[in-house]
Amino acid sequence: MDSLLDALQEGRLIELPDNDKQDSLQLLSHIIEAIPSVPSGTDVAGLVLKREETYNTALGKGFAVPHARGSFDGDLYCSVGWSPSGISYGSPDGNIVHIVIMYLVPDNQRNSYLKEVSNIAKALNELHDEQSLKSAVDLNTVRNYLLDLVTSAKSIVGPEARARMIQLEARENLPQAELHNIANLLIEPITIITASNFKPITLAQNKELIDLLEGSPNLVESLNSNGKFFDYSGWRILKHSSSIYQAGRTAHECIAIKLK
Repeated sequence: MDSLLDALQEGRLIELPDNDKQDSLQLLSHIIEAIPSVPSGTDVAGLVLKREETYNTALGKGFAVPHARGSFDGDLYCSVGWSPSGISYGSPDGNIVHIVIMYLVPDNQRNSYLKEVSNIAKALNELHDEQSLKSAVDLNTVRNYLLDLVTSAKSIVGPEARARMIQLEARENLPQAELHNIANLLIEPITIITASNFKPITLAQNKELIDLLEGSPNLVESLNSNGKFFDYSGWRILKHSSSIYQAGRTAHECIAIKLK
């Protein structure tokens, strides 16, 4: 379960802001899209949501594993979301989902993905304590629980995983900087209004971000490009919808993501 371990250690575990399935999947998709090595224009959100229309990815026991397949070669990436109140996901066992593990699966990683999800399912069947997860009160508790689950899984997933898993045994000695949570990411929902007769207007709660975007001479060009996101001064701006109004005005709904 190398990709899950990487996500836990690299800060891609977040607390989901609400219990809406679509909103949660979009947010986790955008976190993967913001990884610098993911090819520009990879529409993880669109691929994941389209797949969910025809195939429910809940494993049961409070877990779901949505994924998007990419037509390129690269690393297997995942992001992890924790919903304290749970998401109504249509799970086969009827339970709400508390943990969503989302994958981006390049062409060369399909076997690795299938093996990882199989190992997760096996760990859930043999090791998972659902009540412990339901009683978690903060993100760090969830992170430690998932690390313990991965560590314990080395006894049932075979010797080939043990070299990778052994580093988790020193979890208690990890420096504080390794204990990533949502505070290590700046995630700002923004609306950008453009028109032919005035400069773009950015609606957001972050004044620094407003000043930055409204001072960009290429903002309109970037928003109107075919790509799903663009990078600017350390921020990745992900555009997920645009609505056209009277007087030639357009409202672009976006999410801005930045590592602190």
